[in-house]
Amino acid sequence: MERIDTDILVIGGGSGGLSVAAGAVQMGARVVLLEGHKMGGDCLNYGCVPSKALLAAASVAHAQGGNAAMGVGPGQATINYGAAKEFVDSVIGQIAPHDSVARFEGLGVTVIEDFGRFTSPTEVQAGNRVVTARRIVIATGSSPFVPPIPGLSDLPHYTNETIFELRERPDHLLIIGGGPIGMEMAQAHRRLGSEVTVIEGQNVFAKDDPELSAIVVQKLRDEGIEIVEEALAQSVSGKGGDITVSTTQGEFHGTHLLLAVGRKVNTERLNLEAAGIDYDRSGIKVDAGLRTRNRRVYAIGDVAGGLQFTHVAGYHAGVVIRSMLFGLPAKAKRNHIPWATYTDPELTQVGLTEAQARARYGARLDVVRVDFDGSDRAIATGKTTGMIKVMVVKGRPVGASIVGAGAGELIGIWAMALANNLKISAIAAMVLPYPTMGEINKRVAGAYFSPRLFESRFIRWLVALVQRFIP
Repeated sequence: MERIDTDILVIGGGSGGLSVAAGAVQMGARVVLLEGHKMGGDCLNYGCVPSKALLAAASVAHAQGGNAAMGVGPGQATINYGAAKEFVDSVIGQIAPHDSVARFEGLGVTVIEDFGRFTSPTEVQAGNRVVTARRIVIATGSSPFVPPIPGLSDLPHYTNETIFELRERPDHLLIIGGGPIGMEMAQAHRRLGSEVTVIEGQNVFAKDDPELSAIVVQKLRDEGIEIVEEALAQSVSGKGGDITVSTTQGEFHGTHLLLAVGRKVNTERLNLEAAGIDYDRSGIKVDAGLRTRNRRVYAIGDVAGGLQFTHVAGYHAGVVIRSMLFGLPAKAKRNHIPWATYTDPELTQVGLTEAQARARYGARLDVVRVDFDGSDRAIATGKTTGMIKVMVVKGRPVGASIVGAGAGELIGIWAMALANNLKISAIAAMVLPYPTMGEINKRVAGAYFSPRLFESRFIRWLVALVQRFIP
């Protein structure tokens, strides 16, 4: 058995683990990285990257429908579903070298392509190697959760890990789950020519603001997607090409089935008991600094529970690097973490939703709304469906919700404001190029101040005084 001694051992080669490994080795630490599956993790291979590439291909197909208001008639779109999937593969291939074994070995990381399991609080076995480390970072991510629906084990079905392998377009795709993955795949497949039915046991976009999510739901329905809410799947039956999902709202029939009901953390291979680490089905138990009960071991990203997004894993990497390499106090926060669903229109959130903010702040809360149809750029480009809503307490934003074209980009300014505790006046003071969609952010900040300026008796008295006595 080969033994390796190192400063930092990273278990998992997804976005969080790779960020830790790259940062630590370039600052002088000895680093070993374990990855038993694919470098780049879920995001590169099965999640963020392939889904956005497929949505992009679907958007091109959808655009062939034309726009009568702009004087553009429908074209003749020839959709090759298999070729669209090849495009997805090519996108992954272009990004993969950045996350490759060769690149990280070139940085000085010792990469072991095997799974790891704890054999003691400071030792992890990977194949025929035992790695001893001063600090260990668990970044094993999550996998699709497959619910125990009766009949499911007897039928072919897909998850986000397998749907991108499909090369023959589904005639009718049944999707169980109305979260971001399910809804993005619903719109992508509808625009690529499939009939689509989304079956959700509660409400779609359950974590988002219902006022804004309703705008997306209506758009998807207008495109021909059947969305059935409060329909708990009770059983599935049939065979490949002829599938029936029986729910509390009746039966639904299709040719293919995609499960998008959530994620489960990847802890089963780790033998966490040997390391004295507490965990449950939601993730590894960590403190505010992302440390486990075993003070030598950290957990980051999906496996640490909480928000399961690639950018969260990257943020966690920065937190633990400060702690491990420099001995500085570092805590992970959640209030400034944004998320986005990349449907058309996009749906994004950072901080508190309106309902959450009202529950916390009550009468102290101001909610400011601006519709996209007040934006000159939105009008000029025909992208007026959408709105922004900002929750403000004592002049500081505590949350922002956006639905509309480019919402995933627009939310960034509010994430910065929350991360740095900025006042909304900082947003109002921006000068932005005209015309841009970004002006919507400045417009909503201005809408917060408008009644305070234009409806204030004191302001009117002061202006009159100045005009009367100051030459």
